[in-house]
Amino acid sequence: MQDLTNRFPFDIRDVEGTDNKELSKYFLGAGKFNIQVGPKKYLLMSDYKHDAENIYNMPLRHDDIFLLTFPRSGTTWTQELVWLLVSDLDHSTAAKVPLSFPMLMHNNIVEHLNKEHANNPDNLKTLQLMRTPGSEQVAKMPSPRFIRTHLPLSLLPPTLLDSTKVVYVARDPRDVAVSFYHLSREFKSYNFNGGFKTYWSLFVRDLVYWSPFFEHLKEAWRMRHHPNMLFLFYEELLQDLPATVQRVANFLGKQYRADQISELCTYLKFENFKKNPSVRFGNLKEYGMMAPKGEFIRKGKSGGWRNYFDEDMTREAQCWIDNNLQDTDMKFPTMI
Repeated sequence: MQDLTNRFPFDIRDVEGTDNKELSKYFLGAGKFNIQVGPKKYLLMSDYKHDAENIYNMPLRHDDIFLLTFPRSGTTWTQELVWLLVSDLDHSTAAKVPLSFPMLMHNNIVEHLNKEHANNPDNLKTLQLMRTPGSEQVAKMPSPRFIRTHLPLSLLPPTLLDSTKVVYVARDPRDVAVSFYHLSREFKSYNFNGGFKTYWSLFVRDLVYWSPFFEHLKEAWRMRHHPNMLFLFYEELLQDLPATVQRVANFLGKQYRADQISELCTYLKFENFKKNPSVRFGNLKEYGMMAPKGEFIRKGKSGGWRNYFDEDMTREAQCWIDNNLQDTDMKFPTMI
């Protein structure tokens, strides 16, 4: 068990036993590089334990804006939306400035990439920068800071909501699982080698990274009435983008004309957004972190899970969702 000071209140333990064997089998190279954090057992890569205390105690600024999501819930799309609203709709800069985030990678994958790029100092420098702990990257960012993370509220600074604005985006877990499955197959840091049915089995047992899914969502849902929290569903962005954009603008205290909101929505239409070079993360392929044909931004649709679930999986999924939502009034727009 990892023993941190009292400044980080949760225990960190290695994943062991059958769970570790399954992770090692399906996530190639995972080995002993998986940890579970706190009483909810959030599954993370071991890199996190070296930065856990720093993240939990990071100094906050009054104009920080945090974007929290479980992976594959519309993070990049919403980040672009928030950035543009706060930055006076500066579309030209948004198209040029790449969105970036710290990388969590298993140590053996890091060693492999370093060897692969040993003769390219520039690539090695970029790889090292990507590996810089998140707390260090955030500390160097100019204000206002736009901070995206997949960490749940409980692992972030306790004063977060009283100090900054937080946007949380949730998505139907069946669509999340499909999208995360594809990323996990294409992304070297996951390198998943099984089929979707296997992945779904791991997903509902909280054995994919950043799980447990529902604990992650419910932490934010319980705080949805806090004046500094905006809880969105990905499906709301798809169903009525103009109305949702206006909600976000109101939350951020920004006022725009109807024609400006309309122009922003055209810019954010998924087919346009996906072509934006700033969000395509082509460097992931260049540095060998993603399969050559892989796509970080996929289809941006709702309900695509039906193409992957057979009848038994559909029933199992509904039962799993119902069981996890029985103690809350949260409902996904796809289920209303």
